[in-house]
Amino acid sequence: MSTATERAVGNDERATLKLLALRGALDGEVKVSCANLAASLDASNQTASRRLQRLDDADLLTRETVNDGQWVAITPSGERELREAYAAYRRIFEEGLTVELVGSVTGGMGEGRHYITLPGYAEQFEERLGYEPFPGTLNVDLTDESIRSRTALAGIEPIGIDGWEDDDRTYGPAVCYPATVEASDEADDRAHVIAPERTHHDDDQLEVIASDKLRETLDLDDGDRVTVRIEGET
Repeated sequence: MSTATERAVGNDERATLKLLALRGALDGEVKVSCANLAASLDASNQTASRRLQRLDDADLLTRETVNDGQWVAITPSGERELREAYAAYRRIFEEGLTVELVGSVTGGMGEGRHYITLPGYAEQFEERLGYEPFPGTLNVDLTDESIRSRTALAGIEPIGIDGWEDDDRTYGPAVCYPATVEASDEADDRAHVIAPERTHHDDDQLEVIASDKLRETLDLDDGDRVTVRIEGET
């Protein structure tokens, strides 16, 4: 199923977003005119204007019109769009990729324990990850820099966990990324970052499953700083 962004913008708009980034719009507002932008895109003024409007409508950039042009800046959503495109190209040209994400341990709502122990998921975890996860997740609040870096996960081939259903409801698919969790001088490499498939929910937080209870094996408390290193094939 396509996302709202995919319906609003296409490759032409993404090319325009890349051009604006190259002109500095990731760092703050830059001034552009439709005529100048159209010349760079080999398109008409109307086409350039339409692409800016679509990017604005999709919340990928902000615009302020002035007498002699427009001040534009790429939004966090626009930056994420570019980072995901970058990650896709890395998958083409690189054989392996490592992503390091840093954050602080935080308490969860207890939902991880429930979902991980459901038989439709538990059987797949054991078969595809090679272990039976501890019934619970380690939740990590990412730093601002790691929130931006998280989009690089799009460049790593995930382990898919299929959706399933029982008599009561349908459960959605998920993706897992092999991970090592490091804290102080300790590390646990039998872990995976887990996330719902094809969503951007809670980009500021990671959920990690592991064969052992990470809070005990790494002696972690809420607020402790950890590094989650994800390595995989592109």
